[in-house]
Amino acid sequence: MRFIISPAKKMNVDTDSFAPQGLPRFLDKAETLKTYLQGLSYEECKALWKCNDQLAQLNFDRVQRMDLHRALTPALFAYEGLQYQYMAPSVFTQQELDYVQEHLRILSGFYGLLKPLDGIVPYRLEMQAKLAGFSHKTLYDYWGGALADALAAETDCIVDLASKEYSRCVQGRLPAGVRLVKVTFGQLSGGKLTEKATLAKMARGAMVRYAAEHGCQAPQQLTGFDRFGFVFDPQRSSPDHLVFVLDPDAPQAQ
Repeated sequence: MRFIISPAKKMNVDTDSFAPQGLPRFLDKAETLKTYLQGLSYEECKALWKCNDQLAQLNFDRVQRMDLHRALTPALFAYEGLQYQYMAPSVFTQQELDYVQEHLRILSGFYGLLKPLDGIVPYRLEMQAKLAGFSHKTLYDYWGGALADALAAETDCIVDLASKEYSRCVQGRLPAGVRLVKVTFGQLSGGKLTEKATLAKMARGAMVRYAAEHGCQAPQQLTGFDRFGFVFDPQRSSPDHLVFVLDPDAPQAQ
């Protein structure tokens, strides 16, 4: 079993706390993207990233001095989004860290597929970005079936905790015999189940932590997850779609 999660836009550098245990599998393809980005002007980068001047300048400067072999931070500690905050990798035991290194994979528009302790540098490149003047119009085209094939070589069961933008890299590309198990964290409103992005991100991170704490080896072992007031709903679930519904009387997550 492998979990897939999305990266986060906000990144940091920490070369002291944990040492990387390797380099990304698709580093050569990341180097190609780096060369492409370094050939863009500031205005072209800003248009690609769709961000304000402050973020554009920060990331443009990063691109100009980018070295994919030096000053590396393990991926799990480089990303700062909600999913990572509620996974809380900095307080993993060694056993839990070993678990996520084996079972967790991070999808990335720039690096493709990452193990948690792969050494990376900060970048900004969302999977849905459109690449003007590049060999491929989109990153979905650039990565093609490579990420799905890499995952399929590791496991026959993938638990999808990624956003739709990143799940799209894998969905419909897996070979026959490889299960993709979707997970939904929803709230009932007017009889309909809806998923709130912020709470879902928190729950996805917490589920990875739950799996690491319990050493989960199969999707059915995740049904005991009950954090933030979510409870497994067997009526709305199927073997390939685990649905967790928020208890309206549960305390709100902080």
